[in-house]
Amino acid sequence: MKPTTLTLFLAGTGLAAQAHADFFADSTARLETRNFYFNRDFRQANAAQSKQEEWAQGFLLRYESGYTDGMIGVGIDALGQLGVKLDSSPDRSGSGLLKRDSQPPKRAKDEYGELGLTAKFKASNSVLKLGTLTPKLPVLLANDSRLLPQTFRGGQLNVQEIKGLSVDAGRVDRVNQRDSSDYEKMAITTTGAKGIVSGQARSDAFNFAGLAYQWNDRLNTGYNYGGLDDFYHQHQFSLVHVLPLGAGQTLKSDLRYARSTDDGNSNIDNNAFGAMFTYALGGHAFGLGYQRMSGDTGFAYVNGSDAYLVNFVQINDFANKDERSWQARYDYNFAALGIPGLTFMTRYLAGDSIDLGARRPEGREWERDTDIGYVVQSGPLKNLGLKWRNATVRTAHFGNDLDENRLILSYTLALW
Repeated sequence: MKPTTLTLFLAGTGLAAQAHADFFADSTARLETRNFYFNRDFRQANAAQSKQEEWAQGFLLRYESGYTDGMIGVGIDALGQLGVKLDSSPDRSGSGLLKRDSQPPKRAKDEYGELGLTAKFKASNSVLKLGTLTPKLPVLLANDSRLLPQTFRGGQLNVQEIKGLSVDAGRVDRVNQRDSSDYEKMAITTTGAKGIVSGQARSDAFNFAGLAYQWNDRLNTGYNYGGLDDFYHQHQFSLVHVLPLGAGQTLKSDLRYARSTDDGNSNIDNNAFGAMFTYALGGHAFGLGYQRMSGDTGFAYVNGSDAYLVNFVQINDFANKDERSWQARYDYNFAALGIPGLTFMTRYLAGDSIDLGARRPEGREWERDTDIGYVVQSGPLKNLGLKWRNATVRTAHFGNDLDENRLILSYTLALW
């Protein structure tokens, strides 16, 4: 071998070793376990099902690699999920915790799971991800409120080349719901009384783009576009401002507006305005919110996902046709009393003026939620979390009346 060839070979070997060192040395892996008990009692007289009650154990293994060295770094992420039935029956299934048979009596599976892989490419401060995604964008918020999270299949580009500015763009073509292990085409949510009519059931493309700008440590603004092919176009605008009022006091203003129109195969026409104001004093936080729907339909979003609305809460979204809703909320962080990790939240929401159609009275609804949670801060049980979530919903002239309790025991272990 000639000296020049040997030199190049050794140099290439060294670069490869460095690349692999970055790939592995910067990688992280953690195992999260969730023990989840869900109980929802339907209180209306004509309820088709008296209750949903299930208990399950979930495991989530998350791996995130570093990037290879070079102009374009290459990496890979993996998400392994497994759900195991602990208690269920056909007359109590449907809680969203467990995968079910497609045909009656729709018995819950003993176990279900999947492996999601994501390739990622990084250049400077820009990252492109292809594969399994869990987007957290105003127009597409992956739901993680049950045993296993909702995931999507597609591509997402995030660019942060200018200080304070974050730009996102991408496309997804399939969704895997939180109680499923199969990717399927996307649908639009049909809960409540939104008055949405479409000429087709599902779509195979959701396109999104948006930007957020952090003006300073007090002010953030954003614009996002989301479009579900053949269903709707949606433009969202947001502003979050935090005003210091003195020692240990702040006033947070959270303003949101969304305009949704049809994409040729539906009747979607909605304006959604929301405002939430939160006054914080020490460990206390007092919030007041208002949300208003107008147009020919309620608010549109991908089925199974979360909606970026100030009054989207544990059970309801308060996003029905012409609905007006108010929220009062109180939070307390017990770290102020020397008990870090212990938190409390309670809120009450009421909605009215819901258009249920000709010759029908206006609909009304209210919801009351309470959360109590504790995460162990140190010792052998560090990161062990316990949470109780309670909700009560009552409606007039539409919807379900229900009482709900969720008990969640979680633990996260860093593997490396």
